[in-house]
Amino acid sequence: MALGDWSRRTLRIVTTLWAAALLALTPQAAIAQDEAAEAPAAVEAAAEAPAAATPGYTPLGPEWIKGQPVDGGIDFQPQYTDDGQFAYKMHTYLLMPVITAISLFVLGLLLWVVVRYRRKANPEPSKTTHNTFIEVVWTLVPVLILVGIAIPSITLLARQYETPPEDAVTVKATGYQWYWGYTYPDNGGFEIISNMLPEEEAIARGEPAQLAVDNRMVLPANTPIRLQTTAADVIHAFAVPSLWFKMDAVPGRLNERLLTINEPGIYYGQCSELCGARHGYMPITVEALPREQFDAWVLSQGGTVGGAEEAAVEAPAEEASTEEAPAESAPAE
Repeated sequence: MALGDWSRRTLRIVTTLWAAALLALTPQAAIAQDEAAEAPAAVEAAAEAPAAATPGYTPLGPEWIKGQPVDGGIDFQPQYTDDGQFAYKMHTYLLMPVITAISLFVLGLLLWVVVRYRRKANPEPSKTTHNTFIEVVWTLVPVLILVGIAIPSITLLARQYETPPEDAVTVKATGYQWYWGYTYPDNGGFEIISNMLPEEEAIARGEPAQLAVDNRMVLPANTPIRLQTTAADVIHAFAVPSLWFKMDAVPGRLNERLLTINEPGIYYGQCSELCGARHGYMPITVEALPREQFDAWVLSQGGTVGGAEEAAVEAPAEEASTEEAPAESAPAE
């Protein structure tokens, strides 16, 4: 009998302790469930915030075409970079007047000699063989002309070799037989493959045939760009006349230059180095966008914008330092 009472008393004590433990743990479980329910909502809100703050990307239509060849054109294409505008002014206001003046002067001299010293007017030919003044003039004047041309020429050459700043956006163009690949190392390292559109599809889009492509090289306007070129097979050349550059793409080598496009728009170019059977079917289409739209395009391609990569790298380091801090401050037993 005493053994039975002891068993019932023990069971009652164990039951009471178990009920007390359940009452103590129930609020914490409820709090944990609330936090777990709130966590996905917070993650979704954080993921939606950048998308809401970033304007959407819309490809530019044919009304934005600015740099392309035209039927019957005899001049340079309109220029949309500072270097191109400098070069165009040098060509138009310096080289062409000098070339025209020299050509007309030489033509006038030839006509004057033909008329003035013809046999009928000069039965006795002149015996003149030396004239110091004329020799000084025809030596000094060409030297002065060459010096006048050399100064802006060297200036233009130096501008074209200017080093891109540290914050320039890096884009690498890789030539393949026979298409282009565009890589964005500063934005996650993704690559875009660009092929020429069929003639019917290009015309349907309102773009010039044999110049339109399926995927354009998208760049930010009014932003320094570190443009790099290389090739995977044979030598190609990356050239866009309206942006004033032509760069060889050589396998195993990396060429680089600074490029800043002044206006948003669409600019066409072509491979300018004989590279095989389909050399004439390697068009280049550059689409320059405002920086906000360029960032939106990068995100749509799965890339990163701004300090996203740095933040992603720094976050694990901060978490690791946070986890180690309590261990260092814990008192020794």
